[in-house]
Amino acid sequence: MGLFEIFNSVKNRVEKFLSEKNVVTDFLGSLEEKTGVHKKIIAGGALSLTAVYMVYGYGASLICNLIGFVYPAYYSIKAIESENKEDDTKWLTYWVVYGVFSLGEFFSDIFLYWFPFYYAVKCLFLLWCMAPVAWNGSQFIYNRIVRPIFLRHEAAVDSMVNDISGKAMGAAESLTREVLTTLVKNKPLFSPPSVTEPSRKRLPSTVPTSEEEKPVRKTSSNPS
Repeated sequence: MGLFEIFNSVKNRVEKFLSEKNVVTDFLGSLEEKTGVHKKIIAGGALSLTAVYMVYGYGASLICNLIGFVYPAYYSIKAIESENKEDDTKWLTYWVVYGVFSLGEFFSDIFLYWFPFYYAVKCLFLLWCMAPVAWNGSQFIYNRIVRPIFLRHEAAVDSMVNDISGKAMGAAESLTREVLTTLVKNKPLFSPPSVTEPSRKRLPSTVPTSEEEKPVRKTSSNPS
């Protein structure tokens, strides 16, 4: 596939995206109504300004990360909701490569940051990884680099993961057992307050019974 075919494929994909109804096309449609400029021209101008800003502007890292995340995330959700599973594999491959790239960038960003046009090159790399062609960057990097390394070390990684998960489960069970034993042996932290029954008071209007009113008489013994 030559450069002309790649350009036509990208152009068709962009036109298809602009013809769909979403937040971006609604915003471009409102701008088209207010300015009278076709939304394709507005989108092209926005892309050109973004490319210039990626070279000379401040905050290019944020814009580059948004470009590498928003568009793939949108089409990944559409792939999940669709019945076709080929697009699922495509975008899963992209996210695997994106994760590997982000991990490598975390350790090398402090050096690559000082290179001129770094974020412009990074943005082009991410666009290549998500390009709507059969040999896009994510497919190329996964088949040539990620997949061979994974298949070569798959057994060792599975053994290490199982060992770590087994140790983590054992530590969690031991900790839970110690906590339960401590709670059983010790007294509860909060003891419920004792409820005392209030003493009954006789109301002034209460009339005592005859037995309670009758005084106790002492019997005197008469001398005979």
